[in-house]
Amino acid sequence: MSADATEIRGRVAEFLAAHDPQRTDRVEFLRARFDAGLAWVHFPAGLGGLGAARELQAVVDTAFAEAGAPDNQPQLNVIGLGMAGPTILRFGTDEQRRRFLRPLWTGEETWCQLFSEPGAGSDLAALSTRAVRDGEEWVVDGQKVWTSLAHRARWAILVARSDPDQPKHKGLSYFICDMTAPGVEVRPLRQITGEAEFNEVFLTGVRIPDSLRLGEVGQGWQVAMGTLMNERVAIGGRTPPREGGMIGEAAEAWRANPDKRTHGLHDRLLRLWVDAEATRLTSIRLRQQMAVGEPGPEGSAVKVSFAEQNQAITGFELEFQGEAGLGYDDWTFRQPDFASLTKRGAGFRYLRAKGNSIEGGTTEILRNVIAERILGLPQEIRTDKDRPWKELPR
Repeated sequence: MSADATEIRGRVAEFLAAHDPQRTDRVEFLRARFDAGLAWVHFPAGLGGLGAARELQAVVDTAFAEAGAPDNQPQLNVIGLGMAGPTILRFGTDEQRRRFLRPLWTGEETWCQLFSEPGAGSDLAALSTRAVRDGEEWVVDGQKVWTSLAHRARWAILVARSDPDQPKHKGLSYFICDMTAPGVEVRPLRQITGEAEFNEVFLTGVRIPDSLRLGEVGQGWQVAMGTLMNERVAIGGRTPPREGGMIGEAAEAWRANPDKRTHGLHDRLLRLWVDAEATRLTSIRLRQQMAVGEPGPEGSAVKVSFAEQNQAITGFELEFQGEAGLGYDDWTFRQPDFASLTKRGAGFRYLRAKGNSIEGGTTEILRNVIAERILGLPQEIRTDKDRPWKELPR
């Protein structure tokens, strides 16, 4: 029988009695928490979990937070925790799970994602980065783009073309790439905000052992889809408190500037507030659904809503601020570890939100996912679906 909430709380209390969070080294505390099965409680025993129900994670996290225990700084390793971890658990070998999951969860090793390319963003299956087998290794050559945390990452999840004679969806394989390996070059990409939150990554003769392949050869698309479903939940399925996130910033500006209010703006703000609350409640429902299964295409709908609302809210805030909204707080070039949209000015939020409809799957592609996989509408006509990739025009 799997653990219940009472047993979980007891395990946390017993753990805290043996590991004082105020006196234990942070990393040692997190390693011990993982070994006790109190990291991802729904993961199997021995891999950071107890095989418990997913919804009990909130019980664990709340108990540790109330005790003032250190967390694993999830904002600094969102790709590792939200994407690489679940993918390794589902598709990895026992050896890969034992090697990677613990330092990933403790934050000792940061991860990035090598998926998108200059010619393969929305149409990810068209990617051209090649992986050629050489004995027990793969030699990888190509370019990836929009790679968050590449400048910090120790490891990357990588999709590459291993068989150009197959149709584009069937000739892919999925790897774990060492970001310190010879031939890996990371260059920052400066965005419209002035920051370089993303990078482009050049892979030149990078050798990856076959032991770092996830899934079977040619199964890369299926593995990648599992990763992307988790990504869309991670981006669009967060559940801030009521009036949290972007709508909280707009509401605060409204309350602080009564002289700028109009009836028309008031109506727009109320509509945005209701939409944001509906999306928040839908995110809660989605996470409850995840408690009994793997993330599905429903995460795409929440992600689309999240992106459109952020852009509408930041546009409203900029208009409401008037001349003050045209100022920009800081154009300094930097490479942040994560983007905080609620700790900067209205101008920054407006510009940064433009990327929400691109990152994690463009809105156009996600609408196709919603139409085909949720609504059951006919698939879009694809003339290249069954043709060998090497014959496709590029």
